[in-house]
Amino acid sequence: MTPHLSAIGFHATDPPALARFWAGLLGWEPSGDGTAVVPPDGEGYALRFTASEVPKTRQNQAHFDLTSATPEAQRETVARALELGARHIDIGQSPEESHIVLADPDGNEFCVIAAGNKFLADTGVIGAVSCDGTQAVGYFWSEALGWPLVWDQDEETAVQSPEGGTKLTWGGPPVREKTDVNRLYFELALPPDADEETETARLVGLGARPGPGGVLLDPDGNEFTLRKAAE
Repeated sequence: MTPHLSAIGFHATDPPALARFWAGLLGWEPSGDGTAVVPPDGEGYALRFTASEVPKTRQNQAHFDLTSATPEAQRETVARALELGARHIDIGQSPEESHIVLADPDGNEFCVIAAGNKFLADTGVIGAVSCDGTQAVGYFWSEALGWPLVWDQDEETAVQSPEGGTKLTWGGPPVREKTDVNRLYFELALPPDADEETETARLVGLGARPGPGGVLLDPDGNEFTLRKAAE
């Protein structure tokens, strides 16, 4: 059985604090232990925060693009993020670009996209998880999740669940060198009656490989996990 995207994980220096930030910014609900946040309707994926003492030393391979219904909504999201502890950062964006680039309290980059973005229309508050990656890795994740390609042009790819929601995108070459463990990663969950060994073999056949500490690596070397969902 094809796994589903159960969570986007963050390696965080202070998991409860980062969970509070994202819960406040997105309007999502904190978990009982305070280290995850989930959408109010309980559908889709969670954000999960795990403790890490490793400092952030480079720009993340992936970041969130947050959507805005109106220009006022974009300004309100930016203001709320700053009040919660975010800060403006410069990653080389030009003054003419309409999106606002921020970093959360742990330094993770994210963008607040201007209203009227057609590519992110009807995707939800997290319009996209925008990743640095090859065309091949976009194809891998389409097969791994069973999500169709909704963009495949000039080596840029994007996939989206058949039910809609957040898009996962990859920008194509040039791909920045990955020098250490990614701070953001995908958590995949299998139904309780699925065979984890069989699914792992399928993912390896698609181009994944075993990584350290029980994780898997996609064709670009990005870490992800595969677990059975709780019954």
